[in-house]
Amino acid sequence: MAGAAAVWAFSGVSLVADASALGRVELQPFAGSIASVHARGADGRPVALVLSHGRLTPRRQVAPGEQISVAVVVRRPGWASWALGAERRETLTVRTPVAHLESRWVTVARGARTQVRFDKAVDRVSVAGAAVAGRTVTLPTKAAAGSVAVAAAARPWERLGEPVRVTWFPQADHPVVLASPGPNAQIGPLSPIRLTFSQPVSRVLGGKRPTLAPSVPGHWTAVDDHTIIFRPSGNGASFNSHLALRFPSTLLVAAATGAHARTATSLQLAVAPASFLRLQQLLAQEGYLPLDWTPTRTDVPQTMRSELAAAVDAPAGSFQWRYPNTPQELQALWKTGEPNEIARGAVMMFQDDHQLVVDGIAGPQVWHALLADAVAGTRRTAGYSYVYVHRNVPQRLTLWHNGSIVLTSPGNTGVPAAPTELGTWPVFEHIPVGRMSGTNPDGTHYNDPGIRWISYFHGGEALHAFNRASFGTPQSLGCVELPLDTAAKVWPYTPIGTLVTIEN
Repeated sequence: MAGAAAVWAFSGVSLVADASALGRVELQPFAGSIASVHARGADGRPVALVLSHGRLTPRRQVAPGEQISVAVVVRRPGWASWALGAERRETLTVRTPVAHLESRWVTVARGARTQVRFDKAVDRVSVAGAAVAGRTVTLPTKAAAGSVAVAAAARPWERLGEPVRVTWFPQADHPVVLASPGPNAQIGPLSPIRLTFSQPVSRVLGGKRPTLAPSVPGHWTAVDDHTIIFRPSGNGASFNSHLALRFPSTLLVAAATGAHARTATSLQLAVAPASFLRLQQLLAQEGYLPLDWTPTRTDVPQTMRSELAAAVDAPAGSFQWRYPNTPQELQALWKTGEPNEIARGAVMMFQDDHQLVVDGIAGPQVWHALLADAVAGTRRTAGYSYVYVHRNVPQRLTLWHNGSIVLTSPGNTGVPAAPTELGTWPVFEHIPVGRMSGTNPDGTHYNDPGIRWISYFHGGEALHAFNRASFGTPQSLGCVELPLDTAAKVWPYTPIGTLVTIEN
């Protein structure tokens, strides 16, 4: 019995580390010979192995750090098998090696290439053109500062591991910050600003944070000891504005673009302007144009982030007239992607509906309201009106609304000494009753209170009711005069932003 116990004690199997293989099977003196070896990965899938001189090498690539179970069957020698059995089975566990970077932040001398070191030798890395020499990897960098994701495999039979971002900085007298986006770059309203420092953030900033001027809603987040990110919130920065990101102290500001690094106390950035084409698309979608807009692909998701991105980079699509019998005078005014009176009138109507200053300019407040309505899916349902006036005798006004002519009526335009100007303008003031005053062609003054149903569209020119013996000839001082009952019918159809065309 003592002899059998000794044989058992010295017939063990172990799996030891190896410089190139997954591991090496070692047999004690009385173990015998290896009959078979099988392995399974952490996911339970078989891992085919090549056995050579006790070394085990996977046939397929496995992940770094993966735990692999190896089942070894050893055939005992004949003289021992009678007492201990013909075979001995052992299940051994090994974990594949993982190469870790010694530092993710590297300072590089002028003219030198960036080198990173791992805690063990590596076989290859994910960066094309990199030179691997044991634990040292030389990256094919040309810029003085930059950042790259590096994934490594310690063995030829391993897959590349998880990528780790490496950042390199030039040697400098001041702490260096790598800014993304870089100085003077153009960004979107919600673009994050990433700052990676050559030294720990706490040492460089002393517990403070950079500040934006003008202020932008958002918050700073620490990514790691060297990196912070500012993420704007809400509507972010205003379109077509300039931002200054101010640092608590002087830094050497570098960019991954390779631009020359400069010492500075701030980082200058430009916010992209909003697209006029996207303005037209939103006005169409929200019911302020006589056109509809259809995206070429799927529509923009109804989130503020998506709408802000589309406001800078308008999606592809096409416009279609909402009504088959849209007046030619109105169709001739439209220009896709370019300023025109239809778009100007729509902006004014939108401003009036949202209690904004009516100036026909799509400024920050207009865009904020437009985007909020787009996210909410809000659409104007009052329809679209258009007024056109023929100045040739007999002079007449035509009111068109939602594809139909609502009415045609005689009207009076200006006398030769004060003619109603030809052109198209949006209504800018809409009042049920008011006082009109001014100067007659002969130099005398007039002051007429109680004028009804007024819609001003060009300077002092307006659609309004006026008591005349006849209509259809030049009689006014530039306005378009209408009979009282006609003016009362026209007025509800001519809110602020409605276009009025004066033509011969």
